[in-house]
Amino acid sequence: MPPTSALPRFVSRRSLLRVLGGAVVAGGLAGCGVPAAYVEPGDRAAADVSARDKRLTWANWPLYIDTDDDNPNRRPTLEVFEKRTGISVDYVEEINDNDEFFGKISPALMNHQSTGRDLVVISDWMCARFVRLGWVQEMDRGRQPNVAKYLDPLLRSPAFDPGRRFSVPYQSGITGIAYNRRKLGREIRGVQELWAGDLKGRVTLLSGLDEAFALLMQGDGVDITKWTADEFHTMCDRVEKEVRRGQIRRFTGNDYTKDLVSGDVLACQAYSGDVIQLQADNPDIRFVVPEEGAELWSDSLMIPDRAGHKTNAERLVDHYYDPEVAAELAAWVNYVCPVPAAQAVLAGSDDEETAALAENPLIFPDSVMRERLAIARDITSTERVEFAKRWNGIVGL
Repeated sequence: MPPTSALPRFVSRRSLLRVLGGAVVAGGLAGCGVPAAYVEPGDRAAADVSARDKRLTWANWPLYIDTDDDNPNRRPTLEVFEKRTGISVDYVEEINDNDEFFGKISPALMNHQSTGRDLVVISDWMCARFVRLGWVQEMDRGRQPNVAKYLDPLLRSPAFDPGRRFSVPYQSGITGIAYNRRKLGREIRGVQELWAGDLKGRVTLLSGLDEAFALLMQGDGVDITKWTADEFHTMCDRVEKEVRRGQIRRFTGNDYTKDLVSGDVLACQAYSGDVIQLQADNPDIRFVVPEEGAELWSDSLMIPDRAGHKTNAERLVDHYYDPEVAAELAAWVNYVCPVPAAQAVLAGSDDEETAALAENPLIFPDSVMRERLAIARDITSTERVEFAKRWNGIVGL
């Protein structure tokens, strides 16, 4: 297991949505725009050739898996799986944006054809669309004893996939608040503090609707597991007010990290995984799960319709829920680990820096933090066009 100094720097999986474009396409397909896009349960499976064809294709994001110190083309946890099972994995780092990837594979899925991929990793808000469209297959938990035993209870039953029948978290994270403690000169404990006078013009919010809305509604005291349209518009009214009075410097993608490091911004919406990396260079940067609560999100593993190696894919998913494997992956990517049992594995590491990760609440949230975390109800297809239009009008997209 590598020391943390060997960790690569990378962009957040949550930070790439920019404009309405793909969101409208996805919403339209899931709603009344293209009714034929929905795939009935009986039409989702293809002949599973796993028993005679020991391979699978896995599409993931760049820099989202452990690599060898001396050879970045080697992926130790994946090699262990191949050695244990005899299954060869074609690992493709091709997902750079949820909407872009949706556009790449949607023609095959809506036409009941194979995508050429047996396993994909996409953000939960996009997973929700795939589930609604019937574009993913239910996993067989009988082949996944580790998932059944070790999946974090907080992640077991999101609104879009009760019981996680179609998705399994690969890595998770928290959308909270990052701030520069030294330059601000005080602590931040809640979302409402972003509107304080000493932060005027020094606050940024995330530009993507799916990335931003939940935390801001939590600041208004909303239960994000069952928020309403009225609560969404109330949140937008608040943000519009703060824009008019100059409280918000700008809306950002992942480039909020540059503003925070430079000191141009003192507080911002941020992702826990990014802040861990920033803190390695600047310990004055803090991350807070607000008193009102914060959003817990995931990038999840899914098996697309017509995948020809479903059983092999299910075995690979279960491999990453082995606590030893989950611990090694967590030591590299530094997101919230969906396997709490991996904490004890890291704590027992002979490497001091690696063992210290077991005590990091942004990788293994403590009991106080866990009480404040919630998985937001996703934006439905019927809501998306209206809500995106309202939000993008505020953001200026």
